[in-house]
Amino acid sequence: MKRIPLLIAAIALGSVAYAQQNVPGAHFIENWDFNEDGQVTKEEAVERRGDIFTTFDENDDGILSATDYAAFDEARAADHESMPQGGGMGMGQGKGMGQGGGMGQGRGMGKGGGQYGRGEGMTMKFNDVNGDGQVTREEFMARTDDWYAMMDKNGDGTITADDFGRK
Repeated sequence: MKRIPLLIAAIALGSVAYAQQNVPGAHFIENWDFNEDGQVTKEEAVERRGDIFTTFDENDDGILSATDYAAFDEARAADHESMPQGGGMGMGQGKGMGQGGGMGQGRGMGKGGGQYGRGEGMTMKFNDVNGDGQVTREEFMARTDDWYAMMDKNGDGTITADDFGRK
């Protein structure tokens, strides 16, 4: 007898999870919204970008080299591939960057997961301020405000589901 209520609860939870997956930006918000209030503040963005830099700075030298960026690009592409269509942006997904150009496998930011080029804010090209072919922690973090402005499409000072999808 306990199986039926448990089955109903499992189906209901699965339905909510499935619906949430199809909400534009849900994957991004889930990964970047530390206090789970449905919005990503600039402070949360600064913290997450710092975490991302640390994760991909393979030798902890404070620099993302072309090799480090190749791993970063692959991780973003894999994150994008794991999402259902329309699931929003995970670790900076956006427009594909094409083949070549020293971007790992040329997969760049995944295949079309972001809107209006906002995924560009995680690319080496965007973050390599001095153009020397590598990105220091200072360069990466200094670009947070510009990246945040691209993500905050409606300009209200926070990134929410309203900033995703077609409008």
